[in-house]
Formats: sequence, C-alpha cells, structure tokens
Amino acid sequence: MLSWLKHDLKASITVFFVALPLCLGVAMSSGVPVLSGLIAGIIGGIVISTLSKSTFSVSGPAAGLTAICAAAIAQFGALELFYLSVAVAGLLQILLGVLKLGGFTHFIPSTVIKGMLSAIGIILISKQIPQLIGYGQPDFWSNELFNILTLQHVFSNMRSLYAEMSLGAVVISLLSMTVLMGWKRFFAKRFQFIPASFLVVLSAILLANLFNAYIPVLKLNETHFVHIPKDITAQFAWPNLGVFFSNAAIWRNAVVICFVATLETLLSVAAIDKLDPLNRVTPQNRELIAQGTGNFLSGLLGGLPITAVIVRGSANVEAGAKTRLSSFTHGIWLLLAILFAIPLLNQIPYCVLAVILIRTGYNLVKPKAILAIYKQGREQFLPFMVTVVSILLTDLLIGVLIGIAYAIYFLIKYTYHAGFTLKEHQNGHIQCFTVQLALNVSFLNKKRFVEMLDKLPEYASVEIIGSDSVYIDHDILEIFQEFKAKAHVKHIDFKLIDVPSVEITALH
Repeated sequence: MLSWLKHDLKASITVFFVALPLCLGVAMSSGVPVLSGLIAGIIGGIVISTLSKSTFSVSGPAAGLTAICAAAIAQFGALELFYLSVAVAGLLQILLGVLKLGGFTHFIPSTVIKGMLSAIGIILISKQIPQLIGYGQPDFWSNELFNILTLQHVFSNMRSLYAEMSLGAVVISLLSMTVLMGWKRFFAKRFQFIPASFLVVLSAILLANLFNAYIPVLKLNETHFVHIPKDITAQFAWPNLGVFFSNAAIWRNAVVICFVATLETLLSVAAIDKLDPLNRVTPQNRELIAQGTGNFLSGLLGGLPITAVIVRGSANVEAGAKTRLSSFTHGIWLLLAILFAIPLLNQIPYCVLAVILIRTGYNLVKPKAILAIYKQGREQFLPFMVTVVSILLTDLLIGVLIGIAYAIYFLIKYTYHAGFTLKEHQNGHIQCFTVQLALNVSFLNKKRFVEMLDKLPEYASVEIIGSDSVYIDHDILEIFQEFKAKAHVKHIDFKLIDVPSVEITALH
C-alpha cells in the first residue's frame, strides 16, 4: 500500500492523462463510437494488468490497428460483426499462449526494438503539432505542412496555417511546457506526491477558462477541447453472436487482428522490458493469454482491439511506477471518468495533452541514446536507422519486418566471414596452412571454404582444426571429405584434427 501511495498512484494519474486522449483518438480514427475506445482502455487497465506479469506495460486501443479496424468495419457494414471479430481474435491469442508460441520475438534484434521505440517517439511528437498550435484542419500533414516543407505555395500555406492556428492554444502549450520542465527540474523531488502531468493539466484548464472569460484574443474554440458526449451509452452495440460460424469474413478479420495485435503486443512488451531498471522479463505466453482475455471481453462489450502500447508503458516508467497497480489504477480512473467526470474532462484543452505526449515521445528518441547506438558501430547503427526510416515511411508492422530483414542480412554477412581463421607459415620449402574453425560453422561459410581450399598451392601442408567448434554443418564436413579425397592430385598433405568424418553422398 505504501508503494502504491508513493509511486504507483502518481504514475497511474500520468498514464490516465496519456491514455484518455489515445482512447478517444483511436476510436474516432477507427470509425467507432467513443465508448468503444474507452471500453478497450478500461479493460486494458483493469483486466489485462490483473492477468499479465508485466510490471510496466499498459494496454489499451492502439493507433497501429486503426486502419485494420476501419477496413473491417467498411467490409462488414455493421459494428456488431466487427466486435465479434475482435472477440474471436482474443480467443486465437489465448490459443497461441496456451500452445506456448509467444517466444518468437526473442529472435528480434535489440537494435530493431530500439529503432521501433525511436520511430514511435518521432511519430508521437510529430502528430501532436496540430493540437499543440490549435490547428484544426484534418489535412495538416498531407497538405499544408508538406507543402511548406517542399516550398510549394509556401506563402499561401503559411497564411492558411496562421489563420487556422489558435494563439491561445500556443500560449497554453508554451506555458504548459514551462511548467512541466520547471516542475520536474526544481520541485519534483521535493513534492513527489504531486504528479507533474496532473499539475500541468490543471494549470491548462485554469488558463483556458481565464482566456475564455477575460481575454477574447486568446479564447479557445470548442474544437480545442476534449469532447465526450454526455449520452455515450446510446452508442453501445453488442456483437451479433448469431453469425459466429456463418460469416467467413469474421474469421479472416479475426486472424488479421490477432496477428497484428500479437506482434505489436510482444514487441511493445519487449521494448518496455528494456526500460525496466531491474531487467525483469515478461513471460510472453502468459502475456498472450492476458491480452487474449482482454480482447475477448472487449469484443463482447463492444470495444476496440487491445494491445500493449509503448506510449503508455513508457509514460508509466517515466512517471516512476513500481508495480502493476499503476496500470490497474489507471483503468479505474478511466472508468470513474466516464461515469462521473465527463463535464470536467470536456474542459481539458487538447494542446496540454499534446505537451504530455511530446514529453513521452522525447524520452523514446533521446539524442543521447541515438548517439550511444552510433558509437556501438555500424552493425548496430545501420539496422537501427533502417528500422526507424522504414517505420516512418510505411507503418509499424512493415517497418519492423524490414528492420529484421536488414539485421538478418548483417548476420549472414558477418557469419560468412566468421567461419574460420587462416594462418600461414613456411617450413623449409613447404608452405604450411593452419585453419582454425570457429565456434559455430554453418552452411553460410560454404563459399568461403571452397574458395580457400581451391587457392591452396601444390605441395602445401594443411591442417584443419575443429577442437574449438561446437557445431560444424554437414555441408562443410562434406567439402572437407571431398577435398581430402582429391588432395593427392595437387600433392597436398591434408589433415583433419578433431573434425568428424562423414560419408559423401553421390549425386548420380
């Protein structure tokens, strides 16, 4: 209880202020009622944190699934069928966890996971700029800013940007950033029981009311505030259980949702584990069972698909959480908010929530961390950068897959050169070669071995030593046996030391 009061309570409030706009925004982007996003957020906090063993990860509706959700809803033409797909996806996740298939993310290089974190940080920061300046045009990224950056119609677009932005939102954003940074630097250690995010949001509400009442030039419009309908229960829709087996599209969409949600969850949990100062590792199969249970309930209750979300998890770590009670309590806050505090929530300016998210995004993509990766060498930095750029140009799933493919390319490239070491010395008139095999010798080294043996001069003495090797691929052993059988043609004294013999299979 003392730890909860000292650490997790404060962290849960921070995560609540991060999760609330995400729940609302993901719901609107997916084309579902606001209630669906809130239901997913509440279940992600209360149910999944209870079943999961992850200390810091926080689950809820994820922005990475919005396109999939919108496409599924358009295909079905009815929300009830979409919610049923979400429930079926949850059952599939539970099955994956029971079958212990959740460990495949351990094969994903850490540089790819770090690249994913940094890319999400960049995206998170960039997507807050419209809210930060009170710019209300939905085509901000595809039109105005893009044209400004490319110098196309720059003056007209700058005028449009100036006309649509809100001076009041800019002032509140700047003051909120000042309060956030100043509080963390000068007062946070002295007043640890006061969450910085809560103080910043409260200050922004007071400023917005002050501007609207007394300073007309800084007045905010209704679109600059969080908007939750008072009668959100009217939007509720139960899944249609009657078509569970009669509509194949339900199962197709469930498989897609299951795959993407599972990958995002496991990657997110792996990334959040890297932020744990105690280096604890989340049991991934248990996490799949927890996530599957949450998605099953979310679908039955009319909620969006749920994943572990890096943004919330990193905000949780940054806020000083110590146990899973932080995530659980943030779910309670979401539940209480939609039950009793809708009028108060509707007074929160979007720009202050953008400030909190920008702070979270910066912690994911700190220049100091990128510089540290750069100093580790090109084999670490290049896969990292490829992952970052790929995610920014495509999406999270495709970008991660490209990063993994590039990391595998690096692995193959270095494995090719690491099969053995060759030493040469002269013994009278005889050239002597000593080949020391590596710890693991794979088929990827075939070409290098063939080239090395082919270049051996006549009357040479060659020793191939495998005493340090744990594994030597059968293809490599066949190359040695074939060369040994023909070495006399070039009068080569060929010896295999601690290298097993194999029978050569004829191909005719």
